[in-house]
Amino acid sequence: MRALHTSPPSRCHIPTNFTLSYSRKFMVKMSIHSTPSASSKSIDTIVLGCGMVALDYLVTVDSYPKPDDKIRSTSFQVQGGGNTGNAMTCAARLGLTPRIISKAADDSQGKRILNELEADGIDTSFIVVSQPQVNCESFCASYTFLLKTRSSIYTPGYPPMVADDLPDSRLSSALDGARLVYTDGVLHEAALVVAQEAHQRSIPIVIDAERKIEGLDELLHLATYIVCSTRFPRIWTKAPSIAGGLISILLKLPSAKFVIATLGEDGCIMLERAETGDIQPEEVDIDDLFENMKQSIDTTSTMPTCKTSDIAKLHAKGIGTVCGRLLVGTAEKIPSSEIVDTTGAGDAFVGAVLYCT
Repeated sequence: MRALHTSPPSRCHIPTNFTLSYSRKFMVKMSIHSTPSASSKSIDTIVLGCGMVALDYLVTVDSYPKPDDKIRSTSFQVQGGGNTGNAMTCAARLGLTPRIISKAADDSQGKRILNELEADGIDTSFIVVSQPQVNCESFCASYTFLLKTRSSIYTPGYPPMVADDLPDSRLSSALDGARLVYTDGVLHEAALVVAQEAHQRSIPIVIDAERKIEGLDELLHLATYIVCSTRFPRIWTKAPSIAGGLISILLKLPSAKFVIATLGEDGCIMLERAETGDIQPEEVDIDDLFENMKQSIDTTSTMPTCKTSDIAKLHAKGIGTVCGRLLVGTAEKIPSSEIVDTTGAGDAFVGAVLYCT
């Protein structure tokens, strides 16, 4: 499993408080063993993930192929992947005790996926291993000429995991002792069953909203915390701006305590709900606030920083008002020569959010 292939795990450091910043110190090669032993972890570190585990075929190329072109890759690797696989691997690397609910084939590729997860100390006993079954596979192309950006084409596993694959007794065992539940929503039928039971048990739920997919709306209404892609707030809410989209998300989802949108190399933005208290009665336009906060950032700094607003009545024109605070986190400026590719970067960020939540 992978996040970003740059710094070795010995450089990984997590602050005791969540500063909402990207740093290469989170970017570790997930196939290197660095997980604390299970005996050293307390029960309150258990997190349950439900979603995609996959086998990634990772190809690096120097140029984007034109139609009918044939180009040669500069590197090729096969590794475990998938949103949930990567996020749980990162969580394990940071000292949590992850369990995964998913589905894999009873073949050599499925065993490879499980072996990589288990090597990082992840409990795979709740992954359904079946035959006949096709593993989820992903082809990821990394473009060196575009500062290590990547494109991904994935084939979902088949048949997909359904509620019948998760008997009540196994679901209960998977949730026992969990302090957080995470899902990427890919296995939407199973994820909804898990989220509903977690909600009944008052276990906080983290939803990774990468894009609009079947069943996601039902999951979001159970979410305690949301991490989403740059485009998602505007696509899901039809808001004209990302900041306005965050306002709309919290208005639509009253159970959500915060929503974070990742911004790639620009970092991330977070809207955190707050109780109404001793605050100024005037409303603050969230788009103006976001722009002012971005302008106050020291662009010469190479290290990640976080700007935090005061708690206020944050307003988006034509959408509504939320009492809360806005946080803007920057990303570390990493020389392109140190970046291998960005495959799994968002999943690693989610893993860090799980650790800090």
